[in-house]
Amino acid sequence: MTSVLVIDDESYQREILSIIISEAGYSVYSASNLKEAKEIIKKYSPDIILTDLKLENENGLEILNHLPQEPFTPAVIVITAFGTISSAVEAIKKGAFDYLTKPIDKDILLITIKKAEEKINLIKENLRLKEELYKQFKIEGVIGKSKKMLQVLDIVKKVAPTSATVLIYGESGTGKELIARSIHYNSPRKEYPFIAINCAAIPETLIESELFGYEPGAFTGANTRKLGLIEIANKGTLFLDEIAELPLSLQAKLLRVLQDKEVRRIGGKDTIKVDVRFIAATNKNLLEEIKKGKFREDLFYRLKVVSIEIPPLRERKEDIPELVKFFIEKYSKEIGKKISGVDEKAWQALMNYHWPGNIRELEAVIEKAIIVCEGEKITLKDIQDELQWPLPHNSINIDIPDEGIDYQELEKELLKKALMKSNYTIAKAAKLLGMSYDKFWYRLKKYGLFKHIRENTK
Repeated sequence: MTSVLVIDDESYQREILSIIISEAGYSVYSASNLKEAKEIIKKYSPDIILTDLKLENENGLEILNHLPQEPFTPAVIVITAFGTISSAVEAIKKGAFDYLTKPIDKDILLITIKKAEEKINLIKENLRLKEELYKQFKIEGVIGKSKKMLQVLDIVKKVAPTSATVLIYGESGTGKELIARSIHYNSPRKEYPFIAINCAAIPETLIESELFGYEPGAFTGANTRKLGLIEIANKGTLFLDEIAELPLSLQAKLLRVLQDKEVRRIGGKDTIKVDVRFIAATNKNLLEEIKKGKFREDLFYRLKVVSIEIPPLRERKEDIPELVKFFIEKYSKEIGKKISGVDEKAWQALMNYHWPGNIRELEAVIEKAIIVCEGEKITLKDIQDELQWPLPHNSINIDIPDEGIDYQELEKELLKKALMKSNYTIAKAAKLLGMSYDKFWYRLKKYGLFKHIRENTK
């Protein structure tokens, strides 16, 4: 229940206000002077304070100097018999939420208190969400106790308190953004924005304006000023996912931002100083991209002050039970089912699967399993359709050399061959590999093969 403190040196007025506010459903405290008010604030932390401007030998605005700042500051409404502009302006300038003039209209009083309550509730909700974010991305809360993940988290702990740029490597679905957020929310910048952008998801013609913003008249259709994401992320963190897909022309501009710590909007003449921490991520080998002339070497070394490589799920299978438990709890609550765990055969299947889609694929499998599950435990029946190998084991014969093979390249080639054989019809290609349409489409997206389809269907 929202609480209101009434401060008034006139007992009759104080009692009337208390009754009106109490009958409206609020918890009410009252004080006749600032000394009593300060004791109540310290003991009960009221949400809203309603104070007369002119108290006996005191100025009601003085209460503004004795308000707690954490976790939030109460909203102060000032009552004055001197409804002058100067007294109202002084109250607002000193931090009051609003002011009322005597004689007080009951309806206006309750409307003003309601508005103050809405503001306080919004602040409380923001604080709650922030606290949840901090808990969610607390380093110790990142799921993974395998040796490789503990090594990753050790680097995260060391780099988070700094402002160093970070380059994160990892296959699609390994949790690169989760690690980036953990770095941000365990850093001094956590109170400021965390902005994420997928460089591969935005057309080349638009990504420059997204990053740098533009001034009115910069190009056709630029009717108003637009702030770029670099500018919006000031004092916070900008996460550039799939950095290898950033066009070379923009790589040069990004390098300049990293060097000079300033940005210029498209069509603008002036530069704007920015204080942004950059975290980039990729599933590609940037050294190979440099050799191909697709990535700037100078930008590479600017970004990889600290590099973190997240292992694929197939190399950290000891983390699967903890991840499964987390996803079961999450989706059981969302879907409204009581799922207690996974039966033995299902566990065996989960542990033996190679997880090409990594944690993202595991999450999707568990979410669907909970939806279709008819008992208290997930069974093999609930997950077996999702864990099929792209081709039946007995239909191919592949020799694995001593040095091993790149499974992802093999899978990519199988997808290409199925597309070619089906004349680039996705449904037919999926059927050729014994996969569902959704599963096949997911892999096309993972390997960036939609461009391959477009090139061969022109």
